[in-house]
Amino acid sequence: MKMKTALTIAGSDCSGGAGIQADLKTMTMNGVYAMSAITALTAQNTTGVRAIQESTPDFLKQQLDAIFEDIYPDAVKIGMVASSELIHVIADRLRHYEAKNIVVDPVMVATSGSALTKNDAVQTLIEELLPISTLVTPNIPEAQVLSGLSIETKEDMMIAAKHIGDNYHCAVLLKGGHSINDANDLLYANGELHWFEGKRIDNPNTHGTGCTLSSAIASNLAKGYTLAESVQRAKDYISGALAAMLDLGQGSGPMNHAFYLTGQFSK
Repeated sequence: MKMKTALTIAGSDCSGGAGIQADLKTMTMNGVYAMSAITALTAQNTTGVRAIQESTPDFLKQQLDAIFEDIYPDAVKIGMVASSELIHVIADRLRHYEAKNIVVDPVMVATSGSALTKNDAVQTLIEELLPISTLVTPNIPEAQVLSGLSIETKEDMMIAAKHIGDNYHCAVLLKGGHSINDANDLLYANGELHWFEGKRIDNPNTHGTGCTLSSAIASNLAKGYTLAESVQRAKDYISGALAAMLDLGQGSGPMNHAFYLTGQFSK
């Protein structure tokens, strides 16, 4: 059987817990062949981001062309893209190659509190990337930016998810992990709302959870699972990785992506 493939378009995290490093580990553990196009190099660790060096638009284009012309990805995950110019390139290339199963994790603020995206980039992401996406996976703060709405309750989550999905024509997985509604996530797709119950795991080391979740969803879409199945499998995988209680670094550390090397998630 031909192995399925997935591409992450995101920033590099030199400390290995988030960004393309987390994506590649997650995709591997979820049974697909992982590829990457790097939007930026970051100097960061579990305590925060120190410096960002962006790829040039032309270099990002060259990476994307090299991948799509040779090993066509069955799914694409998009993470940190900090400028409008780079988002234009991504949207243009994905349309050109008729990419499918596109999952956008709209990284605007790191868990550590560092702002990672310029404001004009958010507007470009909304106008160019979301309409060609299969799914967007904002957390509460990101969903507030995308919707322009305040989100403080379960009902607010439902209103915001519908607003984003209806306005930008893609499915929305609104993540409830920011203290609202425990770890329950809300999927809005094809006009229907679906809650995914989560058990909050008492682990302070959550660096890269958003990157990991979106990559796991993309991996499962690549393998042919439905959107709802892909979300559930991704949440189960994250729960296992958090429950392994890896403890590295002085800040919000990474989870153990490889907690189950020969396990059920790679099938």
